[in-house]
This record gives sequence, C-alpha cells and structure tokens, in this order.
Amino acid sequence: MASFPPPHVVEDVPGILQFFSDGSVIRAEYTYPHPPLTPPPGQPVVQWKDIVYDASHDVCKLRVYKPQAASSSSGEKLPVIVYYHGGGYIMGSFEMPCFHDCCLRLAGELPAVVISADYRLAPEHPLPAGLDDAATVLRWVRDQAVAVAEDADADPWLAELADFGRVFVAGDSAGGGVVHHTAVRLASGLVGRLDPVRVLGHVLLFPLFGGVERTKSELDLPPGPFISLPVIDKGWRILLPPGSTRDHPFANPFGPESPAMDGLPLPPMLVVIAEYDLLCDRAADYAARLKAMGKSVELVKFDGQDHGFFSVEPYGDAGTEVVRLMKRFVYGNGGDAAGSN
Repeated sequence: MASFPPPHVVEDVPGILQFFSDGSVIRAEYTYPHPPLTPPPGQPVVQWKDIVYDASHDVCKLRVYKPQAASSSSGEKLPVIVYYHGGGYIMGSFEMPCFHDCCLRLAGELPAVVISADYRLAPEHPLPAGLDDAATVLRWVRDQAVAVAEDADADPWLAELADFGRVFVAGDSAGGGVVHHTAVRLASGLVGRLDPVRVLGHVLLFPLFGGVERTKSELDLPPGPFISLPVIDKGWRILLPPGSTRDHPFANPFGPESPAMDGLPLPPMLVVIAEYDLLCDRAADYAARLKAMGKSVELVKFDGQDHGFFSVEPYGDAGTEVVRLMKRFVYGNGGDAAGSN
C-alpha cells in the first residue's frame, strides 16, 4: 500500500494562519471574550441579531444592529450602513468583539441601521469569492427593500427602520478594499440594479491596498502592532492568483490591468488613514487620484494612530472622532465630502 508524505506548510503567516499543501488551513484561535450584552455605560443601547444572507455558503451571515431607542412611531427612518470587517481577506468575522463594538457605536451614535457582513475568506475561498459575497449582501438588501415596498415578508427590523434610499457602504482594512471593489462594481453595473436601494456614499477606513513599487510609508515606517511588510507580502501571495504580482487588480486599484475609474459615476467617498500605518501612502494616493478625476473624496488623516485603530479601540478618542466623521458624512448624504482634503 502506497504511503504519502504528510502535508507540508506552503505559507506561514505568523500568528494568523498556516496554509498546507493539501489545501487545509489552520487559523490562530482568538482569545477575545464574547461580545458584551450591553455597550459600556453611557452608550446608547443597541439590539442585534444574526441572519443568513446566502444559504449556499455556511459563512455567508450578517449581523443587523438597530438602536433600541429608535421607533417607527414617528415615521422617521434611519440610514443603512453596510459594513465589511477587516482581517486581510484571510481572517476575521463580524462576531469578533472589536468589529462588533465598532458597529454598536455606529448604530447607536449616528444613529443608523448597521448590517455587518461576513464573507468567504482565502485561501479556502480565493478572491474574488469574498468580493462576490459583498455584492450578494447588497442584493440581499435590495430584496429586503423590494419586500418592504410590496408589503411582503421582509425582515421586521428593516421594514420598521431602514431608509433604503440612504445606504452607505463602509469597511476597515481589507473591508476597505472590499468597499473599493464594491464601488467599482456598482458603478460599472456589475452588481445589477439595486432599485429601490440608493447607495449614497462609501467609507474606506485605512483600506488594504498593494502594489509592486514600495511607497514612502512602506519604506520608512517601522512595522506596526498588527501588520508588517513580510506579513502583507505573504498575505498577497495567498490571496492573488498564482504568478500574479501585487499590481493585480485585487491589490492595486491603479495597476496596469485594473478597471479605469475616471468615467465611473462614483458617489462621494470618505477615506480615513493613520499616520503610522505602513499603508497610509497608498490610501492617500488613492484619494488624490480619484479627486484628480473629479470625484468627491474627503481624506482624513489621524495623527499618532496605527493601522486598524478604530477596531482596536472602538471606544477610544480616535474612535469617537471616526464616529463623528461618519455621522457628518452620512447625515450630509456624503455632500460634506465634496472638495475636501
């Protein structure tokens, strides 16, 4: 009887995952406590529940948040935030307390109905699987809006409170990359018609972008507490099709094969970067290029902060400022972003 050698490690991303030659993956276990049942004292009380948005994939679930104080008795609806978590496209979930707390704050303090969605992760599900899931989430939101309009069987929380004419797509780190790709797909008509849903803006929090040519921040800044160039490079090797470089469209929005964005009707964007984030120059360049194309883009830099600071300390001072920025952006329908730096 033939014997086969045991699977060997193909890629090892320390502290995150090991990818083996037989396609199996071992991810690090997270020791975060279970999300608290209530926000910290003084925070608005927010309810949440989990829903499957695509029954064909086990991981395709989302969490809906609604402020407990909100009520349809006044007839006033709330804007909808569709949020995609970070994790380098290879880890993470809306269930992680860091992302959960971000969405608690956004739902309670904007206020808004927040839909925080999981998506398939690489390497088990290479890109564009996760991007396809992000589009499916928006189609699920559209189906809910249609059901509400037709007085059909819609989710009762969304039927009660969601203003489907004010939908915003947001995400941090890899989730910010998901936002970019979703924006391009929407503007290119690749997601399909979303009527009666109207996406009024996009929020990219320290988005994960890549490229072959190193930026100044990548060359000059020391490794951060969560990312380093070796980790980023290993992540892209896992994510991208075999033989691809970091200029692949999944990584580099302005790579040689990336979709042109100058002719796309992109809604306003809010781009947030951090001073000590290795990736800050890439996101700043992204915002500058879009603005040069005549797009409505606001770029906000947080001094003294590292990559992922909002999800690391959702209730910190910088997190409070992110919530304030997003509230202004959302309740201005993105209009405050026009022409800003």
